[in-house]
Amino acid sequence: MERAERVNWLQQNTLLNVLSEEVLQAIAAVIQEQSIQENRRVVLEDTPAEALYILRSGRLESYRTSKTTVADAVGLLPGAVFHLRELLLDQPIQQTVITLSDVVLWVISRADFLALVQQYPEISQQFSRYLASRLDQVAAELEYERERQTALRPYLVPKVKRGIVGTSRYAVRQRQEIKKAASDRAPVMIFGEPGLEKDNTAALIHFSSPDRHEPMIKVNCNTLQASGAELFGRAGGKPGLLDWLGKGTLLLNNLQDLPPELYDKLVTLLKTGTYTPVAREGEVLPAPRQSEARILMNTERILPPLEQKGLIGHLIKVTPLRVRKADIEAQVEYYLSLFCRSRGIPKPRITPEAIRRLQSYDFPGNLTELESLIERAVIQLNGAPELTEEVFWATSPKGRRFRVNLLNAYPQLRQFLRSPWWPDRINYGFTLGFFAFVVGILMLGPQSRDRNFALNMFWAWWWPLILLGFPFVGRLWCSVCPFMIYGELTQKLSLWLYPRKLLPWPRQEAERWGGWFLFGLFALILLWEELWDLENTAYLSGCLLLLITAGAMIFSALFERRFWCRYLCPIGGMNGLFAKLSLTELRAQQGICSATCTTYQCYKGGPAKGEGQETGGCPLYSHPAQLEDNRDCVLCMTCLKACPHRSVELNLRPPGIELWTTHTATAYEVCLLFLLFGAVFLHRLPEMEGQWGWTLHLNHFGIHAGVSVLALLVPGAIALLAHQLMRLLNRTLKPRPFVELAYGYLPLVLAANLAHYLRLGLTEAGRIMPVTFATFGLGTANLPVAVAHPAVLAFLQAVTLIVGFWLSVVLTQKIARQPLWNLLPQHLAMAGMGSFLWQVMVGW
Repeated sequence: MERAERVNWLQQNTLLNVLSEEVLQAIAAVIQEQSIQENRRVVLEDTPAEALYILRSGRLESYRTSKTTVADAVGLLPGAVFHLRELLLDQPIQQTVITLSDVVLWVISRADFLALVQQYPEISQQFSRYLASRLDQVAAELEYERERQTALRPYLVPKVKRGIVGTSRYAVRQRQEIKKAASDRAPVMIFGEPGLEKDNTAALIHFSSPDRHEPMIKVNCNTLQASGAELFGRAGGKPGLLDWLGKGTLLLNNLQDLPPELYDKLVTLLKTGTYTPVAREGEVLPAPRQSEARILMNTERILPPLEQKGLIGHLIKVTPLRVRKADIEAQVEYYLSLFCRSRGIPKPRITPEAIRRLQSYDFPGNLTELESLIERAVIQLNGAPELTEEVFWATSPKGRRFRVNLLNAYPQLRQFLRSPWWPDRINYGFTLGFFAFVVGILMLGPQSRDRNFALNMFWAWWWPLILLGFPFVGRLWCSVCPFMIYGELTQKLSLWLYPRKLLPWPRQEAERWGGWFLFGLFALILLWEELWDLENTAYLSGCLLLLITAGAMIFSALFERRFWCRYLCPIGGMNGLFAKLSLTELRAQQGICSATCTTYQCYKGGPAKGEGQETGGCPLYSHPAQLEDNRDCVLCMTCLKACPHRSVELNLRPPGIELWTTHTATAYEVCLLFLLFGAVFLHRLPEMEGQWGWTLHLNHFGIHAGVSVLALLVPGAIALLAHQLMRLLNRTLKPRPFVELAYGYLPLVLAANLAHYLRLGLTEAGRIMPVTFATFGLGTANLPVAVAHPAVLAFLQAVTLIVGFWLSVVLTQKIARQPLWNLLPQHLAMAGMGSFLWQVMVGW
């Protein structure tokens, strides 16, 4: 190529056209042409510039490597001049240059170029002007980018939170739809229920697309002005988000909340890709502007007009969690890994029972609810190696109706229950010493009930009062129970004398066998009571109390908290069973616990926080928000004292409502129920023998033992026969399982036990003063005695049995939800056993 042709080409294709023709002639004279093959490196960054390069033909690419981000490559086309700045300013090369195709380069050596600069000062002057203009241009670009970032920053979606977890067909389909939507720039509508992370699905689409380097913003439709100025800007005024966004992605979050005034503007934007800035009243409407932004929308319901007008390129339905329960286990494992890694703690194992419990729940809050549930469980777990079903709970709005919170109605009650008086000062200031005194009187005092006030209190006071209290205060007795007071004292002293870590609860084994243990122990106690006449033998009654106390002390020395109370105590088992009928319940407001609480000190204990006091946590390892019945709450009020959010409630409720709403039936509880029913028959064997002239040979130990076992079995056998008869009579509409319907007998069982002990309460409890004086060898003359008339006793026993029977009928109907006729065999069985007890206790 001739020199004149080179000069002409430089003037037409390069930035050197600002130089005079004389200078260009000099440059053209020293140019050397060099050919380089494809995929070769021309120069390397951070090395001295050896020449000035001008790309004559072909394609080059320049980039600078980075340790933290991907290299940002720039393509160079014919006419590109590089290393001009490096040569003039004596700087190292800033970028590596490689060939993308076979290229022809015009090369001016370093020595020749510097000689030209010395000879022609015009080169430096023109380059200085070029640098100044480039600096102004870069400054303007930086200022624009700064303003853009400031405008978009409140709405920016910086990254994707997570991918689509799971292997179900719904999860696979959603991943395929996201991939398809990421392949083009058509508008996308994502719809589904709340809590499904639809905004994360939109982010997956954007960051999987070729436009991933462009910004993505999320705008909540419920916060948009009716004019749309925030989105479209104002004419002659502040630019809108679409102006700043450029080729980025706009996510309209919760499209169902879009102001109606903006609907037509959205349709225009989707249809034509244009929008009109908002004009003030009286101003001329500005010309429409073109938008390059991609539009994504998520909504809780489809907007049919948008779909029918063909404005939606991709419609993605996010399936609710209750439909794809096969993914719950994978989601749980993912959230566990996420939370444990963020907290630097070992990942616990989740039991199959816990997974099944989660899969049995419908999760109205979907993934958001599951995530908060797992986070709660990890906090509540407090470092334990296993997540069991007990640390999960689910909302049950139907079960929360018809409640009156006594703590709000009576602030003084809240104050008392949060005070040191309940129950610690009562337990350690009175019950601890009084119980030892009572046991001492039983062991060392007179042995008959008419001369030993401790025996009188145990049988004539404690039994009637505790049975009478179950319908009102549930397991309240357990909070002041002397057995566990000595258990806690043993636990504290043993840890002081021999510091160690108490054993964690073997929950699975305890859940499986604990109920049967307390059932068996209660059966042995009833037989012991009947065969050895514990009611009239003081030291044997004292041995019974010491036996139960010893169990509490032994297991408290081995296991943390009140393992004995929750799983093994026979009295606790009875209390938990009858507490289901209570008018009161202790629960927590699940919304507060899930949304506000982060410590769960009511469950695991901890220091004082806000209104919450320092506690050791629930002694029975129950969280008040997970309670579904009264069995596992002893009303110690530890949770009330620990809670800083006033979440704990002490509610009045319909009696026994849990039995037909949230209750879970267990076989051992049903056996205990009929054992307690059989105990009434057992205690009335002498009356049966006398009334009907039976010869039961109760004086013979072996025969007495056999008859006693038979008496304990009779109620359960009758109930089973009645249930089998129901199955035979109702072949089309099968009755509920026996373990569920058996709880219908519970009011009658409580009434029968109460009617039995009313005899002692109304005939002997009023003799407490002369009996007390007789215990200590004092005179009993002229001391007051209160004894009910036999007619009054008979009336109260009859009313108790009648009320218990009809409540059992109502409860059975509530549990079964079937016509009365279908349940007639069970009602007749209850009527028959109730009538039999009426005849034995009251007479005809």
